[in-house]
This record gives sequence, C-alpha cells and structure tokens, in this order.
Amino acid sequence: MDLFDKISEDIKKAMLARDRVRLEALRGVKKEFLEAKTAKGANGELPDDKAIKIMTKMVKQRRESAKIYQDNNRPELAEGELAEAAVIEEYLPQQLSAEELEKEVAAIIASVGATSMKEMGKVMGVATKQLSGRADGGAISACVKKLLNN
Repeated sequence: MDLFDKISEDIKKAMLARDRVRLEALRGVKKEFLEAKTAKGANGELPDDKAIKIMTKMVKQRRESAKIYQDNNRPELAEGELAEAAVIEEYLPQQLSAEELEKEVAAIIASVGATSMKEMGKVMGVATKQLSGRADGGAISACVKKLLNN
C-alpha cells in the first residue's frame, strides 16, 4: 500500500475514532497529495519519494508556525501545530541521529572524493538525494561543512 492509500485509510479511522487533530493533519496531507497528483506532468501518480518530500515540507511548515505562535505568546495555537506535525511525522522514515548522519556524510564525501570546501556543492547534491526524508537539509549542510573543514 502506498502512502496515499495509507493516508486515506487512516482518515477513515480518525473519523471513526473522532480524533480531531489526527483527522485535520491527515486531511491536510491528502489535500497536498491530491494537488501533487493533479499537477501538470504528474500523470495522476504520486511516488512515495515525492510524498515523503511533501510531508517533510509540511512538518517543517508546522514547526515554523508553532515557533511564530510561541514568539507571539499564543501557546494554544502552537500546541495545535506541533500536534499536527507529530501526526505527519509518524508517516516519515526514521530520522538519522547525529552520529549516523555524520557517518553517512563521511561516506558520501569519500565516494565523491571531496577534500575542500570548494567541493561542498558536489557533496551536497549527492547527500541531499541519498538522505532525502531521513535528515533535514540544514543538518546535512552543517555536517558537510564540519567534515570538509577538518
């Protein structure tokens, strides 16, 4: 079962369980999936890798919104955003720990043959493709900089 079908099934379960937060989060995900499926050039298909990118972006948006709400002294709104982010994260692949990320990036640097910061772009291109959905772009970038500076 692909992610689109799993989300659709879980929407039904959330409706039956009257789980409002889960239902809202999953409806938002399904809306984004439908837009991606009907976008020009998509041919009505949504591969799981694109679905993961969409959900990763949605989690990031929710976290940024929560931070803005907290900064403006609106903790009740921030809680809602964080709860939705947690629901969406359940469908994402397990995130890499800092040690695992460093190990993966070191292997990528070795395979690319990069030795200096001048080659960071080459490393980042490979790293973002290989680690997509398993690590945040900012974390990947920081790790690459750290390893190339040593």
